[in-house]
Amino acid sequence: MAGTTTGDATAYRPRRSVLYMPASNERALEKAKTLPVDALILDLEDAVAPDAKEQARENACAAARSGEYGRREVTIRVNGLGTRWHEDDLAAACAAGPDGIVVPKVGSADEVRTLVAAMEAAGAPEQTKLWAMVETPAAMLHCEEIAAASDRLEVLVMGTNDLAKELHAEHVPGRQPLLTGLSLCLLAARATGTVILDGVFNDVRDAEGFAAECRQGRQMGFDGKTLVHPGQVETCNATFAPDEAAVEDARAVLAAWEAGAGTGVVTLNGRMVEALHVETAQRVLAVHEAITDLAAGDA
Repeated sequence: MAGTTTGDATAYRPRRSVLYMPASNERALEKAKTLPVDALILDLEDAVAPDAKEQARENACAAARSGEYGRREVTIRVNGLGTRWHEDDLAAACAAGPDGIVVPKVGSADEVRTLVAAMEAAGAPEQTKLWAMVETPAAMLHCEEIAAASDRLEVLVMGTNDLAKELHAEHVPGRQPLLTGLSLCLLAARATGTVILDGVFNDVRDAEGFAAECRQGRQMGFDGKTLVHPGQVETCNATFAPDEAAVEDARAVLAAWEAGAGTGVVTLNGRMVEALHVETAQRVLAVHEAITDLAAGDA
């Protein structure tokens, strides 16, 4: 299990905010050391021009080895299967040993197995996990097979820009054209115990629209959201963390259940509390405690 459905706080790793950073930009990599972000994706793909790919690879691998990013999870996004940079990117990333290797446009379970075999052949340490980007209609229709293909695959990352392009869809508030695909991937993630991250919000000037999309992602069940700008981090962190009311309610649910002494059904402020509500409350508190511990570590 990937640590998002258990009441055990030690099994949950916050991935509320996951920021793409162009690995060709050394100033951006330095700035990332100070951001209150849960995870970083050091990008060798879309954010990097072809003539800067090799330098970006060196920069990302040096950053992953440096140990200078504190509690932040550091991953490297390599160029995709079939590109001329992919094999060198993957080999270098495996040698650097980041927390994860993010691969774009993963389209099938066979591709997952191919990637995992290549990681193992390149000597990737056990703690380096595979993060698979799901970006096409075919991948979303087969997302459960992708998620279940290997225990090394720990995170699914939604590629909403590419999905919209493939669907010939428009980017509209509420993302109605994308919801079927996103929902299929959420079902796959929960069925297989895989972490799942929502896609990016493109307009960095639209703070209200971004906040609304964060709320939508949280309400749908995503574990966090990928970001394109440091200014999006704090809103994302707050939205994907249980608020004070949710934490207090979870504590009240557990207290009522304990007071019921195993009767199977109790009531809290007029509403019925069953075992499933207890499991939800335990998860809320586990997430809250993990985030609190994270904040304490940054203090």
